[in-house]
Amino acid sequence: MDTPIRDVDDTIAWREAGEGDVVLFLHGLGGSRTAWEPQLEALSEQWRCVAWDMPGYGASSPVDPLTFEAIADAVVGLLDRLEAEAAHLCGLSFGGHHALHTALRHPTRVRSLLLADTSAVFGGDGTDPEQWRRERTEMIDAGLLLADIAAPVIDSITAPGFEGVERDRTIAAFTRVSEAGFRAACQLLPTHDVRHRLGEITVPTLVIVGELDEETPPAYSEELHAAIGDSRLEIIPAAGHVSPAEAPEAFNDLVRQFLGSLPATQP
Repeated sequence: MDTPIRDVDDTIAWREAGEGDVVLFLHGLGGSRTAWEPQLEALSEQWRCVAWDMPGYGASSPVDPLTFEAIADAVVGLLDRLEAEAAHLCGLSFGGHHALHTALRHPTRVRSLLLADTSAVFGGDGTDPEQWRRERTEMIDAGLLLADIAAPVIDSITAPGFEGVERDRTIAAFTRVSEAGFRAACQLLPTHDVRHRLGEITVPTLVIVGELDEETPPAYSEELHAAIGDSRLEIIPAAGHVSPAEAPEAFNDLVRQFLGSLPATQP
């Protein structure tokens, strides 16, 4: 029988399904809690799967100023709300940044990391931060809504052939983002740089990347893998920058194998 998914709207809003050790899913720049439905549906038979709306996104209240430290503290605040001493953090892209910063700021609250299509630093390919910010906000500056740009943005970062229900879900998750939240996130994201601290991460880590990811290409994941001692790297064939949605079965299998290799803390 399918495990029911429950939505909770609070200062930090989330959805969850299942019981057991908490796996907290952290969405990307153009996502929200509903982006992780394929994971909550498939993995909640074994774990308590929780997907949040980051501060200022979806139904979650904003924090001002939005910083990586504030986001890490919000993650821990949600774990307190869930009465979870520690959790496995699974972050996609910008959410991977959140997972890394949380592991560094609150190491005792993180059991493991699953880092999907993400990086140790913004602009590893020389991208100019101001140009990057401008390109992501100029359409809404011109009066378009995020709902208007969601489909073309998602299509630009995923591999050819991404279609059907998962594409629809991914676009719908983007449309839940508020303009103010998106602008704040665009200001913050280019400040990400934890390269010099990756050696501090000692929890088991799974690094996943789509073979065709051009936003955070496999070389970025290889850098994470090389710098984090207890880590493994997996490349998903034919997937782009949103591997959990583009190849959910392959992604979920990797998560099952990884988490299944770790000791459980609850009966």
